[in-house]
Amino acid sequence: MEAADRGNTLTSTLGSVAAPSPSIEQGKRPRCTPEESLDQNKPSAKKPRYTLDSNACSVIMKQDFEAHKRDPEYYFDDGSCIFLVEDTLFKVHRSRLCNDSRQSKDSNSFGTMFSLPQGRLEVEGKSDENPIVLIGNTPSEFRHFLWSFYALPPEINKASENLPLMIDIARVSHKYDFKDLETWALNTIHEYVNRKPSPILAANPPAQSYTFSFHGMASNRTKSNDATTIQNTEELTTLIRLAHLCNHEPLLTTLISHLKQLMSSSVQYAYIAMTLADELDLRSLRGVAYLEVMQKATVVKRTKTDIELKAMTTQLSSTTADTIPFVPGLPAATEEGTVDEEDRLVISRAQQLRLLSGYYRLTSTWERLRTTPPAFDHSSSCGATWHQHGCTQSWVEFWKEKTRIDAVLALGLTDVVGRLKQIHKEYERWGSVPYMHFECRNAARNAILEVIRKIEDGLPDFFSDGEEEDEW
Repeated sequence: MEAADRGNTLTSTLGSVAAPSPSIEQGKRPRCTPEESLDQNKPSAKKPRYTLDSNACSVIMKQDFEAHKRDPEYYFDDGSCIFLVEDTLFKVHRSRLCNDSRQSKDSNSFGTMFSLPQGRLEVEGKSDENPIVLIGNTPSEFRHFLWSFYALPPEINKASENLPLMIDIARVSHKYDFKDLETWALNTIHEYVNRKPSPILAANPPAQSYTFSFHGMASNRTKSNDATTIQNTEELTTLIRLAHLCNHEPLLTTLISHLKQLMSSSVQYAYIAMTLADELDLRSLRGVAYLEVMQKATVVKRTKTDIELKAMTTQLSSTTADTIPFVPGLPAATEEGTVDEEDRLVISRAQQLRLLSGYYRLTSTWERLRTTPPAFDHSSSCGATWHQHGCTQSWVEFWKEKTRIDAVLALGLTDVVGRLKQIHKEYERWGSVPYMHFECRNAARNAILEVIRKIEDGLPDFFSDGEEEDEW
């Protein structure tokens, strides 16, 4: 009797557990109501909010856009496309971006994106909760880019005076493949920097107006002027990087020419040119920049102690200036591009190695040229007579004499081009030579100029990392 009771109790228990719900059909997945889903999937305060598709009980993640703000200038109520740049929402007209009259028939990145099929997913850019997210630009840059689509003709005519505006337009246009807009912005910048006198040269200090002293600032300039100098220098480097990025050769050539002129005023500009040449692989700038630093600056590479001091000062800077203690005898952290207490320009190890390589190669080249004058082909009339030996002897004696004069030796050992140019001047003043044919004299002159040209063209190779063979 007890066993039967236990069996009935077990059967009743199993039945109550395994029996299917009357609302669920046999062999089919259970369906849940939106109310049940909300109870089961209710997120915590630290998790993102979810919405549910009642047809399939699928969970679609929605980001929290409460922290995002609408741009005060380019969020139009009747706009058809919403972009999110960092924390700022822009709502603009798709037709402006795709059918602008200044654009060619070539498609841009936005036009291609708008034409892609979306499938069953919600189309991006239709609401603040689901915008098209753009990465890599600031709201200010994208706002300037949109300005070019909504600006009135009088505003566009004055755009050349606003250099930061044109820089942002060119950079964003390049990124999203607005070729015509990019070309217009770069050409406008080129016209601006190519004015006479150039605003770039006028904005930076004239030659010999100051020296690059400790902390990178001259003692005879005010702090406001120092801040202006830094801003103008950053503007120049930004323009060079932009011209290189967009492959705008006329603008890049003009800017490099301006920077070469500024290098004579301070080692600061020479260091900037040297660093940009390495960063962007600018062959036309590397040789002259490294040579300028080599001839006019005492350099020292940044040490491990400098790096540790920088980390220490970075930690200290997180507190207020009043709480940072003064430690006697503790040297200041030295940044690359600054001058230390001993008036030495701080450079990187890679730059130091290139300078050492350049010094060795240039001095070796001069030593070979000093002992062996450039060769030239004698004229046919000279070679047909006994004068060829006397012609060659006169040339060798001239070369040996002029390579040892004070005007040549006064130039640095690495100034091979300068020394050769001085020899060329002496050659022009040489006068008549009884044992040297007239045509041979012209050939010798051309030989000097040819060596100068080869060294100038190959100057970047003297400061390269690999081994380069000389061709002279």
